[in-house]
Amino acid sequence: AYFLVVPGATLQRDLAWLRKHVGEEFVVITDVTAAESVLCLMGPDARKLIQKVSPNDFSNEAHPFGTFQEIEIGMGLARAHRVTYVGELGWELYVSTDQAAHVFEAIEEAGADVGLKLCGLHTLDSCRIEKAFRHFGHDITDEDNVLEAGLGFAVKTAKGDFIGRDAVLKKKEAGVSRRLVQFRLKDPQPLLFHNEAILRDGKIVGPITSGNYGHYLGGAIGLGYVPCQGQSEADLLASSYEIEIAG
Repeated sequence: AYFLVVPGATLQRDLAWLRKHVGEEFVVITDVTAAESVLCLMGPDARKLIQKVSPNDFSNEAHPFGTFQEIEIGMGLARAHRVTYVGELGWELYVSTDQAAHVFEAIEEAGADVGLKLCGLHTLDSCRIEKAFRHFGHDITDEDNVLEAGLGFAVKTAKGDFIGRDAVLKKKEAGVSRRLVQFRLKDPQPLLFHNEAILRDGKIVGPITSGNYGHYLGGAIGLGYVPCQGQSEADLLASSYEIEIAG
């Protein structure tokens, strides 16, 4: 059995893709989105807080990154995924919809004395861009190659045949012509939103695909594609760029 977490904006497309490729295999694909709510508990004190509301073991040894476990939390049950989209210690807690309000209230009450704060998507977006985590729909789409996006580490071409393997090997042999890189403005005052032009030697070479303010880094941050044909990664990162900001 497999549990897939996909972008909310691409749910129907991903379901259609899965069903298209089932073929003659005996496979049942079920959309369980409405059955669970997800609470993201993340930050340097996330472990300290979750241990206050759950008797389970959340140590690195018992619950390493990239794994999950069924847990008791408050008076409810949840599935705790040790993953993060903000580059910080944390868990995604998958709770049945009928228990979500109770689990939220239990966490909120326990977090009063450890600095728990509610945050929105702009906060999450700022943190993930600081960590250079890609966002499907902005930084990457199904038209981008994983090597250009800097995600080659997630594709194991030696494991056997799979859809897209030939495209990855072909691009690897030919070499990438562009790369997704991270930017931070030296001036802390201007903001980046996305779609700002990236200039090198006065010529537009690409767009900012994601932009926000990096509160930890102290300046506007963004991700964007730039040409890199024949350039090493060190040379690419040492290049000088300007961002064209409207107004």
